[in-house]
Amino acid sequence: MKTKKPYYALVLGLVAALGLAACGSAPTDSTSAPASNFKACMVSDEGGFDDQSFNQSGMEGMQRAKAELGVEIVGVESSSDADFQPNIDSLIQQDCNLIIGVGFVIAPALTEAAQANPDIQFAIIDSSFQSADGTTIELDNGKPLSFNTAEASYLAGYVAAGTTKTGTVATYGGVAIPTVQIFMEGYAQGVAKYNADHGTHVQVLGWDPANPDAGSFTGDFTDTAKGQQLTQQFLSQGADIILPVAGPVGQGTLAALQDSGSSSNAAIWVDADGYHTTEFGSFMLTSVIKEIGNAVYDTIEQSAKGKFTNEPYVGTLENGGVSIADYHDWASNVPADVKKGVEEIKQQIIDGTLDVSTAYDPS
Repeated sequence: MKTKKPYYALVLGLVAALGLAACGSAPTDSTSAPASNFKACMVSDEGGFDDQSFNQSGMEGMQRAKAELGVEIVGVESSSDADFQPNIDSLIQQDCNLIIGVGFVIAPALTEAAQANPDIQFAIIDSSFQSADGTTIELDNGKPLSFNTAEASYLAGYVAAGTTKTGTVATYGGVAIPTVQIFMEGYAQGVAKYNADHGTHVQVLGWDPANPDAGSFTGDFTDTAKGQQLTQQFLSQGADIILPVAGPVGQGTLAALQDSGSSSNAAIWVDADGYHTTEFGSFMLTSVIKEIGNAVYDTIEQSAKGKFTNEPYVGTLENGGVSIADYHDWASNVPADVKKGVEEIKQQIIDGTLDVSTAYDPS
């Protein structure tokens, strides 16, 4: 079993001052070093900064900025939607220069704060800034950081279809929001691509592109028991490779795989490389990675150097913002022709000769 990387515990409360060191390559532009009094701040979604996935990746970008740029960082964890507004307000009161919100659900609260505080710069991960009715709006002081994860999930679906021993794979989400559904849709499309190329009939449980309303969701991003129960259900239906898109809830999937006692069952993690961030690396076929940490670091660097822009960032296969992880312990289980096919498809997506667009793509 893979040993989980150490991760410093964060003090829960309205404000948690973070002083965690991190490592990473030095920024390319070493000129105009930011002042040491620059303060970069972040509000998590309900998963918290130790979710081994989405929020943790964002905080790692913050830690890297502290270590390499010398900026001050502050992080506040949210345990529910009700925490968003007071957490944001607390950061405003601390005179943060840049406030980054994590997740689609925080968008209304962060947008309201950005509109009321034009002298503070804001960024949001995996969403746009939105009006009260949910319409995307552009703010001079607001930068969206989005990721076209359908491209990488497509590759993961192809790998799953080419590696399954049972002919059945599965996926589920935490909540039915676009930033979750895009993973599931891309995954299903990748399975369909493998079927079309090889004349196979690999089935996907939990998501049907023709009927997305029937998708499988646990309803939140915190209840690992729900993830475990749903995974056990998928396993009983013959699925052997599961893609959970549910933050910490995915830990329930890993527990179910361990309890199954079968070495042929595997998971595909999301956001970060689960082989390194979880305790269950031996069950990790691959991961759909969003380079959230890099996007956060770059945004902090630009802001601290007076180069902040509201131009949206969209991570893709082409710019390295999304990818799939190494197969690690599963490398020998993935057929050579599947590995080759993944590389060919990746290039086709980058070239634009293969369309993997979905209804959930970032605008």
